[in-house]
Amino acid sequence: MFYARHADETIRKLSGMFGAVLVTGARQVGKTTLLQEVTGDMGYVTLDDMIQLVSAVEQSGTFFKDNPPPVFVDEVQRAPNLFPQIKIILDKEKKKGQFYLSGSQQFEMMKNVSESLAGRLGILNLPGISLRERYGVSFREPFLPTDEYFNGRKKEKADIPYGDVWNIIHRGSYPELCANPDYDWKMFFAAYVRTYIERDVRDLAQVGDEIKFMQFMTVAASCTGQLLNLASLARDVGISQPTAERWLSILVASNLVVLLAPYHNNITKRTVKTPKLYFLDTALAAYLTRWNTPEVMKPGAMAGAFFETFVIGEIIKSYANRGILDVPIYFYRDRDGNEIDLLIEDGGMLYPIEIKKHADPDKSDVMNFRLLDRIPNIRRGQGDVICLYDNLTTLQGNDRAIPVSLL
Repeated sequence: MFYARHADETIRKLSGMFGAVLVTGARQVGKTTLLQEVTGDMGYVTLDDMIQLVSAVEQSGTFFKDNPPPVFVDEVQRAPNLFPQIKIILDKEKKKGQFYLSGSQQFEMMKNVSESLAGRLGILNLPGISLRERYGVSFREPFLPTDEYFNGRKKEKADIPYGDVWNIIHRGSYPELCANPDYDWKMFFAAYVRTYIERDVRDLAQVGDEIKFMQFMTVAASCTGQLLNLASLARDVGISQPTAERWLSILVASNLVVLLAPYHNNITKRTVKTPKLYFLDTALAAYLTRWNTPEVMKPGAMAGAFFETFVIGEIIKSYANRGILDVPIYFYRDRDGNEIDLLIEDGGMLYPIEIKKHADPDKSDVMNFRLLDRIPNIRRGQGDVICLYDNLTTLQGNDRAIPVSLL
């Protein structure tokens, strides 16, 4: 099965604005397939090919004579010395859309890319398959709980049976698993994790103890949807806290994990400063924590965390596919333990959102939105509960219940 990717439009837009376009993202989210679709018959070279890699590393000055632009270079992070050559060519030719680049992660060798190609490089961080893409919905605007958004989104509402939601959460968002229901879930992720550790972590991040790192990934996955506690992570794995911090940064740079920042300003001094941890693919988190079927996941102890992780991931995808790298989302939690799962900031307005896995929302789900009403100088927009109810419906005032199918 082929899924039309919503990021294709963004890549074409970036190619008209910049000389080079870089598509990053986790392994196997479809970067190569998407760029090949966008670039068509354009020249293509992959640095997974050892001959091409040697040429790129040892003869970077002549690499683009053999592979003249416009060209698509896959796995470009393996030869970061190509970036100065790209800069030279772009400064000389002053053309747009000359280089299309893909990279699976952003470790040390990728840190200076934006600086060396400042003003010349457009970046898109490709997520996994979204609900909209899975159900053939063409609506592409970032999620924002406003009347304008829902008036457009409801025109293509997908009917998602209750049971299918948990199958989707468990199956995850990697294109191969989405497109091939007969692919063995355990075998896929066993190979995925092994390849990730061997190729990205060991070779590029220089992590010596692979078993410990695997344990660290597992403990981190068990904490999805929770406040980050580095000391606890380090203690559970038997590593130092600085090591835990470095390893977490690897998961973030690999686009496997996102840290959701707490909302605070000069007025909200009683809010916590600790971020929350979320895996960007619920299936990978389920594999690591041994929730092996959707049937055991749905009533399990982590069901709420998985549903919240799924919703956060879908919202992030809606922004990432539009090329928005800094997604304006936060959570609220004060020192008394009062919490709002998600805040979306837009135009100086804060939109509070609760995420509930139940299908019977009521007024109690929106009670904490009043926390924002007590804070001076904060403009609160419509509040919403994203849940498994079937229809968009008002709960109280402007606060509504939103079916997950409208993400």
